Parts: sequence; C-alpha cells; structure tokens
Amino acid sequence: MAVFVLSDLHLSTNAGTDKSMEVFGTKWKDYINRIKNNWNRLVTPEDTVVVNGDVSWAMTLDEAKSDFEFLNSLNGTKIIGKGNHDFWWSTLSKVNAFFEENKIDTVKILHNNAHIADRLVICGSRGWYNDDKIATMPKTADYQKIVSREAARIKASLKEGEKLSSEFEKVVFLHFPPVWGDFVCEEILTVLEEFNVKRCYFGHIHGLYDIPSSFEYDDIKFIMTSAVFLNFTPLFVGK
Repeated sequence: MAVFVLSDLHLSTNAGTDKSMEVFGTKWKDYINRIKNNWNRLVTPEDTVVVNGDVSWAMTLDEAKSDFEFLNSLNGTKIIGKGNHDFWWSTLSKVNAFFEENKIDTVKILHNNAHIADRLVICGSRGWYNDDKIATMPKTADYQKIVSREAARIKASLKEGEKLSSEFEKVVFLHFPPVWGDFVCEEILTVLEEFNVKRCYFGHIHGLYDIPSSFEYDDIKFIMTSAVFLNFTPLFVGK
C-alpha cells in the first residue's frame, strides 16, 4: 500500500464542457489518456492518490459526473481537495450524497477533515495568496479575509488529523503554494509550524518547467504536484 499525489488534472470528459487543456500546447497532448495510463501503471487498487485541486473544469456536480466516473475507474482510493477552478465544489454532505447516488465509491473529499492512508494523516485545503500582485481574484476581493479563512480550514483539518492519530506523520496537501519565490503566506505558514508539519505538497503552477521540484523553507519541505509538471505521472509520497 502506498500514497501518491497528482494535482491539476483539469478533467474535461463531459462533451458539453469542452475545456480540454490540449489548447495550451503539445505538453498537454492526449493528457487524459496519459493520466490514465501512468496512473494505472504505478497505482494499485490498494493505494491512495491525493488530487489537491483543479480536478475538473465542470461548473456543477452534474456536469462533473463523467469526470468523477473517470477518477472512480482509476486504481486506488482518491482523496480530492479544492482548487481555484473547481467551481463544481459544494458542501461535504452534498458531494458525498452525489457520490453515493452515482456509485462514485473510491473518491473522498478533503474539506475541514482528514484521512488516514498507510500510516500517513492526509490534511489540507485550497490555500490562497494574500498578495494581490500574484493573486488571481478581482482587485475588489478581500484577500486577507480569504487567507484567514483558508488558514482556519487548514488548522481544522490538522486538528481532525490529530484526532485520527498522534503517531502518524501529518502531511499537508494544498492547491496554492504558501511559499513561492519572494512570497510567503505567513498566516498559513504559522499553522503548518504550529502542528509541526514537515511536508507540504502544492499544485497550481503551470507553464514553468525549469524550476526545482521541491524546496525547503523554515524546515518544511514544499513539493510540486501539478500534473503537467510531473508529466501526468502520480508522485510517490510514502507508505
């Protein structure tokens, strides 16, 4: 049994969605089949894969059904978090009810909660930037409010993780990097340090390939998980 991670799948299997990432160049060519083939080559039915955001281009749960069915067909248990493009996202109860109704039985949601997978405690949330020079929300958005809310959600997830196990390592999976270049999201970093988190996996970054796959900041290792950066191959986390 093992844990892997792969974010930013940007699935678009619904014929009505028509937002294939192939329009962004050859690196994305046939990406959905590449995800499927690489995933099932590495991941066994007993393994777990965390998908930390930008799962589907769908705008609603119904529209995302075929994307969830695609995920469900892949090997292993999937734990999915929210990205900035996951507009289909709803409450935990509504998503779980939708999964049950549609027999999506290998996909779980990471939202104000935590999961145990092979002696690791899986925690996390979307995260956010609080620097409006690199954020993607309109200028009218209250960045500080958004970041404070996300920091609270990460803390809630880590608290739930502590309830699940005081023995296993707590690993955090975010969509946005809390540290990137000169930018540091102190609110989120403070939460990670409070809970002695040593590994944080993040996605979101597209179009940059000649960069380190990981780096350290304040004794925390940050690791990139974007699918296109990883050549659409799940990254081993541990077992």
